[in-house]
Amino acid sequence: MFQKFQKYLSENFPELMGKSVLLAISGGIDSCVLLNLCLRAGFKPALAHSNFQLRGDASDQDSGWIKNLAQMHDLRCHIKTFKTEAYAKENKISIQMAARELRYCWFSELSEDYGYDHILVGHHGDDSLETFMINSMRGSGLKGLLGIPEEIGKILRPLLPFNRNEIQKYANENSIQWREDSSNAKTDYLRNTLRHEVIPLWKKQGRSFDENFKKTLYYLGLAQDLLDNLVEDFKRKNFIPSANGIKVTNSSLLELKALDYYLHSLFAPYGFNNITDIHQLMQAQSGKQLFSKTHRLVKDRDCFLLTENISKDDKTHVISADFNKIDHPIPLIFSKEKTVLDKGPKKLFLDKSKLKFPLHLRKWKQSDYFYPYGMDGKKKLSKYFKDEKFSLLEKESQWLLCSSDDVVWVIGKRADARFLADAKSDNIWLIQLND
Repeated sequence: MFQKFQKYLSENFPELMGKSVLLAISGGIDSCVLLNLCLRAGFKPALAHSNFQLRGDASDQDSGWIKNLAQMHDLRCHIKTFKTEAYAKENKISIQMAARELRYCWFSELSEDYGYDHILVGHHGDDSLETFMINSMRGSGLKGLLGIPEEIGKILRPLLPFNRNEIQKYANENSIQWREDSSNAKTDYLRNTLRHEVIPLWKKQGRSFDENFKKTLYYLGLAQDLLDNLVEDFKRKNFIPSANGIKVTNSSLLELKALDYYLHSLFAPYGFNNITDIHQLMQAQSGKQLFSKTHRLVKDRDCFLLTENISKDDKTHVISADFNKIDHPIPLIFSKEKTVLDKGPKKLFLDKSKLKFPLHLRKWKQSDYFYPYGMDGKKKLSKYFKDEKFSLLEKESQWLLCSSDDVVWVIGKRADARFLADAKSDNIWLIQLND
């Protein structure tokens, strides 16, 4: 097994030698065998042990045993105690999920604090088989049937080529000691039931079961790679960056075959996992939207607009008559001029004597109206936005410059004719949008 382990490392993780490595160790047979193999291969990993306080005194005894093991091999050792049950209750998740989140978050912190290049964990081939079975029972898509990945970021799993029997045999032959977790023998959890009752019967049906299962994962992986390439090709051609996020047309989506698969693959990475909601949004009127923890998806006429969730700045900002510039919430430069020179959407020449100071920068309200320069009469700002085909995001991000309650400038777009400087103005004030 050691020779097979060395070959696997050299072929799959050739960069590992000479790097700073953190090894996650529970004290069980898998992680203790992994430690032995790493030491024999010339690594000197630091150890990280999570005490989840789920087995009373036995959990604390595991921590003490790991500490002695680290001292025996002169290895740096990190041990952290977690309030796992309280975390699970607070976040309304299972104990298993809570333990997973806590340990991997901690591993990431250790990696950042101590500069570890890689984190080794002891998952093996049978763990991957269990994951495959659990996900297939839950109605998983293709990605859920790929088992446990050998590499995610800094996380590496060098025991995936080996099954539980190989690890047990190696531990016995090399007199490796480990700690037994009594909860692993129980069948209270689905994974343990599969491990102790289902998989052994399944494996008895053929001697080449393990090798055939590896082939199955390999072929499924090839299929997933092909699908990922198709999805990325669509994104490259149809996810168009815009000032308000990413724009994708409904028509480009409706041309796709296997639309449900595409919708999930395209939008799940942004937190939108409910395909039914996305279908409904495609048929909804403009302005309807979906929210995830990190993003929002807005229907804008015949398009989707995908943008990050950014806290709105709905405050009113004051501009005094003596200001020369501001940087927040938008960059504006103020200067006194003698004449009205070249005009443009980012320049505004005002008659300062017509203004009531302080001026205000704010977002729009339903009651807002103005007298657009170049047009006759007044116009509701909501009607102006509609005529100019503003998206919901554009309306939300649009700043107004106001004198008292009057709109002076839809900044960068259209000025109010009442406040503009002309040839008769003695006090000309130039405002420039400096973006």
